[in-house]
Amino acid sequence: MTPWEIHAVEVMNCNCAYGCPCQFNALPTYGTCEAAVGFQIEKGFYGDVSLDGLTAGMMAKWPGPIHEGNGERLLIIDDQASSEQRDALEKILSGEDTEEMATIAWVINAMTTTHHETLYKPVTIEADIEGRTGRVVVDGVFEVNAEPIRNPVTGAEHQARIDIPHGFEYTIAEMASGTTSTQSGIDLPNNNSTHCHLTELHWNNSGIISS
Repeated sequence: MTPWEIHAVEVMNCNCAYGCPCQFNALPTYGTCEAAVGFQIEKGFYGDVSLDGLTAGMMAKWPGPIHEGNGERLLIIDDQASSEQRDALEKILSGEDTEEMATIAWVINAMTTTHHETLYKPVTIEADIEGRTGRVVVDGVFEVNAEPIRNPVTGAEHQARIDIPHGFEYTIAEMASGTTSTQSGIDLPNNNSTHCHLTELHWNNSGIISS
């Protein structure tokens, strides 16, 4: 197993209600799971290959809960990455060289039957985790916009966090409201003012790195 590690910022939007039942081992709000995500790698490596400063995106969709499988997935990797970096990122985001059930990437890959051909395109990510705002743009594929959840009566910004001490994606994430528009790849028509989270990811072969 090739040793690897990434420290990244993640912006993710899915079609469920704020908070996302998956975070509580519950079934998806509307029966299906449909998501788009962007990763901005601040520091990382895969063996001797540096991953510093690279970006990536992912779209995924399941006809039911993720654990029932039969999903489809599309990876988009920074077009500025070298061939070695592309290969490394694809392996990490496909759950390879990763202990069983250690990361959400491993779970997604295991629960997916349709793996679309990886795209190599610019992936632009903007994220203010504390401010709960963000944006992920993959030209011609998808765009995610995140903003704070607002009080339905006063319009004031609402802040909520989820803390998962033993998760396989993150430890603490800020909750937001997200909307995804898709142009190609996988159609995600139901992600409109739905669950979104912004978080820091610290992963290696064994899962979340404890600080």
